[in-house]
Amino acid sequence: MPRFPLLGRLFFRDYVAIVVGFVALAFENLLHLIILCLPKSVINWFYKRSRVIFHFMSGAPKDSAEEKQRANDVLNARDFDELCSIYGYTPEDHVVLTKDGYLLGLHRLPAKRGEKNPRPGHSTGKPVVYLHHGLLMNSEVWVCLTEHQRSLPFVLVEQGYDVWFGNNRGNKYSKKSIHHGPNTTKFWDFSIDDFAWHDIPDSISYILDVTKAKTLSYIGFSQGTAQAFAALSIHPQLNDKINVFIALAPAMNPAGLAAPLVDGLMKASPTLVFLVFGRKAILSSATMWQSILYPPIFTKFIDRSLVWLFNWHSHNISTYQRIAAFAHLYSFASVKSIVHWFQIMRNASFQMYDDDVLSPITRTSVSSYRPARFPTRNIASPIVLLYGDSDSLVDIDTMLAQLPEHTLAKRLHGYEHLDVLWGKNVHVDVIPEVVGALNRFVRRDMDPSKLNGEANH
Repeated sequence: MPRFPLLGRLFFRDYVAIVVGFVALAFENLLHLIILCLPKSVINWFYKRSRVIFHFMSGAPKDSAEEKQRANDVLNARDFDELCSIYGYTPEDHVVLTKDGYLLGLHRLPAKRGEKNPRPGHSTGKPVVYLHHGLLMNSEVWVCLTEHQRSLPFVLVEQGYDVWFGNNRGNKYSKKSIHHGPNTTKFWDFSIDDFAWHDIPDSISYILDVTKAKTLSYIGFSQGTAQAFAALSIHPQLNDKINVFIALAPAMNPAGLAAPLVDGLMKASPTLVFLVFGRKAILSSATMWQSILYPPIFTKFIDRSLVWLFNWHSHNISTYQRIAAFAHLYSFASVKSIVHWFQIMRNASFQMYDDDVLSPITRTSVSSYRPARFPTRNIASPIVLLYGDSDSLVDIDTMLAQLPEHTLAKRLHGYEHLDVLWGKNVHVDVIPEVVGALNRFVRRDMDPSKLNGEANH
């Protein structure tokens, strides 16, 4: 198949894909404009018709009435506070200013179910756990479960931990900077590097300052683990503040996507993403589609997308759990952070963002330039990996080769990526492993009177 020199490594079919992508994006923008001009009554009419047609063609999900009601409550919760209130928790909201001027929203669950912290914003004397979400997500993904026992943070709160939740710059709870507005390209000019240099260490410093704790436990999911790998590798002093790093569905240098055309195109020239999506937030219209589509239809669309891009079939997540959780799945992220991931995949290296956007055709076989890699073997904090053996984004052997020898890894049989968060048996397979790691690395140094209760097995 012929190649064209303009973009270096692209084949004719790749140019066709680019054209199709631009046409699809233009069509989506046109639909967006039309929908914005339609009266609300018309939108509601289409919404109701789509619901009737969907149920006629698919039938109702075969789950319990109780789960259906709880899923509806989770689906309709507007934010983190409302999600927690479903299960009787009263969260605290905090804001941390990063050294480069971004305002990050933090959440905290300092007290058990039905209780309140008598001194908000102060130390509880409990051991501290910090949870961080994945790519295109926010803190809500941790608490949008349809059962209390399957929610890791709720279990940890009942165990006697002071649980905190982080948010990346640009997402639903962190869309503000003291220097740039969110409608400017400068606001969205950030990648994983910035999460590692600023968001993670600044959030942890704030939490330790409020709680007066010397250390905390870090639990990350997906990109939330990559951000910790990066931050711990470039901030030696940060290792002294984290008593254990538990990585759920860890991400470091994924092999690629399941869709061959997209995978090949983005690896050939990652910066093509800028041409298609611009230089601000990626998939920013997703919230609009989510608001006007009947939730099961939106869920079906997400299901198909996950199969196409990652070969994830979500068999371990119930239908109602998917309907409830997918409503809280998407949050804003920069296009640049997506480009960064494609650079990592292309070079098979967990590296810092490559600012050299020259075409690969200009480079020789012996390169005179290589983006700096995150020195992950230097991480001193204890590391525990919990990974699914059906997760297409995890190559555990490659990952372990780049981590220190003290790293522990636990295989979760039959688990895909999102199963680790929302799977129907996480209270059996995942949460006890997390609690066990905390028992090993945290509780041995704590006063037993400050911790009580056991995990649900």
